[in-house]
Amino acid sequence: MAWSTRELAELAGTTVNTVRHYHRLGLLDDPERRSNGYKQYGVPHLVCLLRIRRLVELGVPLSEIGAARSNGDVPPEVLRQVDAQLEAEIARLQKARDDIAVVLRDGVPADTPAGFESAAPRLSAADTSLIHVYTRLYDDDAMKDLQRMAEEDMGPVATELDTLPADADEATRQRLAEQVAPMIARNLADYPWLSDPGARLTGTEQATRQTFIDAVTSLYNAAQIDVLARASLLAHELLRLDRGDEP
Repeated sequence: MAWSTRELAELAGTTVNTVRHYHRLGLLDDPERRSNGYKQYGVPHLVCLLRIRRLVELGVPLSEIGAARSNGDVPPEVLRQVDAQLEAEIARLQKARDDIAVVLRDGVPADTPAGFESAAPRLSAADTSLIHVYTRLYDDDAMKDLQRMAEEDMGPVATELDTLPADADEATRQRLAEQVAPMIARNLADYPWLSDPGARLTGTEQATRQTFIDAVTSLYNAAQIDVLARASLLAHELLRLDRGDEP
């Protein structure tokens, strides 16, 4: 019995392009040709193709399948490596399912940063974007702390800050800064690493600082940045007074 490339592919449950790809990689021997030039595959080709498909189903890389053809089998250490990769992929997929379940349960946007679903309704577009940047700057422990901070309801102050126009007057800026400062001071007291985040960074301090500055100046207007800067200075002053330190 002889089969064409298309017939062989259908019989093996694959595609003609896959068969040709295996030929190019040297995994499948070239068959004899009929007088008209068409390929004619036999049972050995079908068995070889089915063996390759079985190893592919197990997750064995094609490069290792080529070595297996020469050595007769896939080494156990290769299978253990594949198994470890599959275990990691299963864990990733399970986490993705868990995250999807939370998104569907809470009705939040699917691109909400993981762990911030409960706080999402209170976060502005700028805040959410900045948190996305944070995920590339801070380690997991720091992100968990940031999640707890985000879950604190700042009330109408947050809404006013989120909608603050760039040309907000001096009085409004100072008032908002004085309202935000105690919240920042509380976070600085509860999470001391905020004042010295070096141990919580995933990159260098210089790169992190520049990325943070670029993100803030891109996502917030001048008045919002001014309020946050004032509030930060006031927060440190509140902490100093609370500790009884000298000016």
